[in-house]
Formats: sequence, structure tokens, C-alpha cells
Amino acid sequence: MHYLPDDNSRYKDVDYWDERYKTEQSYDWLGSFCKFQHLLEKHVGKDDSILILGCGNSSMSSDMYIAGYHSITNIDYSSVCISTMSARHSDCPGMTWHEMDVQQLSFPDATFDVVLEKATLDAIMVEEKTPWEVSPQTACFIHKALTEISRCLKPGGRFVSITFANPFFRKRLYARAEYNWSIKKYTYGEGFQYYVYVMTKGEELSPEDAALEKKLLEDTKSPPTVVTTTQNEPEEEFLSNIDL
Repeated sequence: MHYLPDDNSRYKDVDYWDERYKTEQSYDWLGSFCKFQHLLEKHVGKDDSILILGCGNSSMSSDMYIAGYHSITNIDYSSVCISTMSARHSDCPGMTWHEMDVQQLSFPDATFDVVLEKATLDAIMVEEKTPWEVSPQTACFIHKALTEISRCLKPGGRFVSITFANPFFRKRLYARAEYNWSIKKYTYGEGFQYYVYVMTKGEELSPEDAALEKKLLEDTKSPPTVVTTTQNEPEEEFLSNIDL
């Protein structure tokens, strides 16, 4: 593909994305909004204030706007992306665009009803190769991001994470009492399944998820882990190398 970098590590480089967004019109990781709309409608209200992390040049925000979600804040660390998308959707009142790092969200506590990410956390882990642990640097990055997400959610707010990642491994990232949320899992897709995790702020972890957290702390005290995916999907080649 024209936009494939020479090395997967480039997916973590903002300069790569700035160059890519100068010419690429749109790309949707894990399918378009219509593929999982039926799931979002159960957890995201039309009047909810929504934050989308790592928005990129995906059509998801505009598709959601057309579907009636009119309070959408989009962030991405690429200035080119934010400039392009802001100009492209300038006719959408209530939808805003901001250059921002997911580790340092510039919003007050309890700002949003919903925080949504689609493959953003997957891309952060692009260089991780072992299914049983991530590097300390990546583990720290993920923890900072999840802490910020929890902070910005209103009581009863939902963090919706759309990913390739199998629950056996992804729950190791999310099942922490300090984030102050419960976890529910859903799937979509034909043949190959994608996962939608819904974390609800202020609800306790299930006994199963609390036991998972306890076991991880007792057994290894190591960072959360990720799982290898080897499916050949119509995504970019690097996605088949991400251990989710």
C-alpha cells in the first residue's frame, strides 16, 4: 500500500502521520461506523457529550454526526490531521477538533459522558511482540491514557474501546479498580470478530474481573499484556503484526 511505512515503529511517529494526512483522504480502522452502530446506540445517547481519541481522518465522527450525535470533541496528536478535519467539517456545529496527547487530556474532570477510541490503543502497541507482557514504556503510556480517560468521564460515563484484542488479554489492561469502572464485552463482524469494550465509570469490577486484577498483581506484578493476531484482514499490513 502507498502509505505503508518501511518500519512498523513509524506508526508511533507523528511526522509519519503528518505526511500521510497531507494526501490521504480517509481511512477507517476496524470497519466503518455502520458495522458497530447497533452496539453504540445501546450505550451512547444522542445528547451525550462525546470525546473521540485519535480521530485520524476516519469518517466515524462525521457518520456519527449525521446519525444525530452532535456534541463530539475530536482529538489527535497530528496537527495536519486536526487542521484538515476541522476545515472539512466546519459546517458541523457542536463538533470540535483539537491537537492533543491522550496521555495529557486538557479537559476538566468529569467533562464527558462518553470517551470513544477505535484502534488508537492498538496502534500504540504496534512494536510489542510478546503476548504475555508489554514493554515498561508502553505499559506506562497505556496506564497514563486510561487514567486520563477515567478522570475525564462523568459519573456513569462510558469508555468505549473498539479493538482487535481478545478479552483474555485486553481485560488485563482495563481491569483495574483504580480506574473506577466496570467492563462489558461485545463483538461485531462476520468471520473475523472485532471487540467492543464498554467501561462504565462508578461501577465496580465484576468478581471475575476483580479476581483477574488480583491474580495479575499477586502472580507477576507485571504490566498488562497483549495478544498476537494473525488474521489477514483488509486492514493495513502492520495490523497483522500488532500483538493485541
